[in-house]
Amino acid sequence: MRLPFTLALLSSVSALPAAAQEATVVLPPISITASPVQTGQAGSFVPVTTLEQPGDTGARSIGEALANEPGIAASSFAPGASRPIIRGLDSFRVRLQENGFAAGDVSAYGDDHAPPLDPQAAQRVEVIRGPASLRWGSQAIGGVVNVINNRIPTELPERDVQGRVSGGWSSGTRGWDGAASSDVRAGNWVLHGDFSGRDDHDYALPGGRNQANSFVRTNSQALGLSYIGEQGFIGASISRMGSVYGIPGPEDAALRTRLDMEQTRLASRGEYRPSEGPVRSIAYWLGFTRYHHEEIGLEDADSTESVVHGGFRNQTWDGRIEMQLRAFMSPLGEVNGTLGFSFEQERLRTTGESLEFLPPADTARYASYIFEELSLTPTLRLQAAARIESVRIDGSTASFPNDFLPTSPTDTLSNGPRQRDYTPVSASLGLLKDLPWSMQARLTGQYVERAPSAAELYSRGAHDASGSFDIGDPNLDKEAAATLELGLSRQTGSFRFDTSAFLSRFDGFIYHALTGNSCGEDFASCAPGRGGEFVQTAYGQRDARFYGAEAKVEQDLFTVGEGSFGVSGRYDIVRAEFSGGGNLPRIPPQRLGGGVFWRGDHWSMNADYLHAFDQNRTSANETPTKGYELVNARIAYTAPLENGRALTFALLGNNLLDRDMRDAASFKKDEVLLPGRTVRFMASLTF
Repeated sequence: MRLPFTLALLSSVSALPAAAQEATVVLPPISITASPVQTGQAGSFVPVTTLEQPGDTGARSIGEALANEPGIAASSFAPGASRPIIRGLDSFRVRLQENGFAAGDVSAYGDDHAPPLDPQAAQRVEVIRGPASLRWGSQAIGGVVNVINNRIPTELPERDVQGRVSGGWSSGTRGWDGAASSDVRAGNWVLHGDFSGRDDHDYALPGGRNQANSFVRTNSQALGLSYIGEQGFIGASISRMGSVYGIPGPEDAALRTRLDMEQTRLASRGEYRPSEGPVRSIAYWLGFTRYHHEEIGLEDADSTESVVHGGFRNQTWDGRIEMQLRAFMSPLGEVNGTLGFSFEQERLRTTGESLEFLPPADTARYASYIFEELSLTPTLRLQAAARIESVRIDGSTASFPNDFLPTSPTDTLSNGPRQRDYTPVSASLGLLKDLPWSMQARLTGQYVERAPSAAELYSRGAHDASGSFDIGDPNLDKEAAATLELGLSRQTGSFRFDTSAFLSRFDGFIYHALTGNSCGEDFASCAPGRGGEFVQTAYGQRDARFYGAEAKVEQDLFTVGEGSFGVSGRYDIVRAEFSGGGNLPRIPPQRLGGGVFWRGDHWSMNADYLHAFDQNRTSANETPTKGYELVNARIAYTAPLENGRALTFALLGNNLLDRDMRDAASFKKDEVLLPGRTVRFMASLTF
């Protein structure tokens, strides 16, 4: 096994109280609404993209909300089911979570499955890349997308009652959405409640058409209660999210294919900070999630009544305990450390036609990890992390010929039980150096091992909603990645920027690609070419290399009225190649953009241009994707009211040129266009 290099930088997470880590270990950068570039707090190592109030953008999914950030794209299979893609990595390499709790969903098991994370219920979204992601496991080898809200309050609010109400209307979907949240304090007790809803019709395409069967309807509710004292807190919450959304595409639209999803989560968090002793704080997270969805549609084009084709059920337990040790002086400098233990247990069940796609599977993960930070000098810090996991995946699958084609028209598949055990080991090392002119340089290396998922091992049939016939490989080995990243940033002054370049080498990269075959409902119907109902895809394993760069910059130019006028720019590129030649499938294109902004005390305005280049670096059986030009704009006014309240009105325009846009990272990019010109009006009240 080779030992190359990894992404970014280990966070100063070890130097922070455990309860504050999710709220304060951030490097807030440009958001898609062109907020100021802020590349990080002094001394922080975590490369993070932060998006405040993602629900205000009108995004229908977390993937859609983050899609235009440097280094991030979206799977865009359906408006209600879009996962983030980070530096060309997606699905089982990007961990989705809420307040540190695993999403507990099945969105990584199929591009048509929605992540049960509501942008409207989020106060902000953080994307964590690099060694800091070791805190959450090797399934975050590409990064962590953490949705943050106050469903379990961790600190006393400033007022006895405070909250936020927001809502909006979008022309492109002729749809409404709204959300409300509030925190009520009574002594040391804090009660939190929130709810949200959305009703979007099929979205508009350039030229006045609609993308058939692209509707989205969601709703969510949550209630949480915490007791907060001088030495810590303890709290719990219950939340629910439901969604019904269509799957676009000619065949799915004709069959009115849709998914009906619901998730319920019980969660508890707590922290204790001893007044003395070697331990500064002890914190825990414990959550239980029950998830299910049904895949619904017409039996065939001649039918008039819908049927349930299949479904997924998933029950997940996840927990973590962390101990932060008090800092002490070593011969080389001050040392801070955090020790953690975590577990996840997933019980996946399928019904109907989904049972043929993926038989039931159970996954258990147990891990321990450590973070250490050493202050070598006042301007130079060294950080290190290590993690070891034990992973067991129980399931069943069938054996397939090497060419994935039946040997006779009567071939049938018979399942046999399988069990795989893995012990992934990961480690990272990073340096952060303060430079003149308020700049910071970072250099990190990381080696991460990842165990395959149940879908990558045991998939064995047609998946109706995604229109694919997936074939897993039960003999997959661990995937190992090593990455080296170099970054330079400046977060203060009139000129602000954050740049990074990375190189990742994968030993045994697990990929999911088209085979060139297609199938009907069963394996015996599989044949070469695209004549069948489902395109055939298979999981395989090859060495690979990822490399790329990201940059974002802002320059304040001059003062106009009460505000500052400036310009911004951004760029990202990722290349992904197999060792020995050939491109990996569904890699986002190179993108270059810029814009202008004006920000005052009450008014703010910006206009942004983004050019996505043609994606001609395609894999076998994949078609090229034409580039596009995207122009977005926003104008907002905030009126301060009495008693700390504020009222904000905003007008947003997306794809103002009304250009045809296709997502190179989507399985459906040849069938489905991205939304055309959309104007959104939104308002919010904070109190």
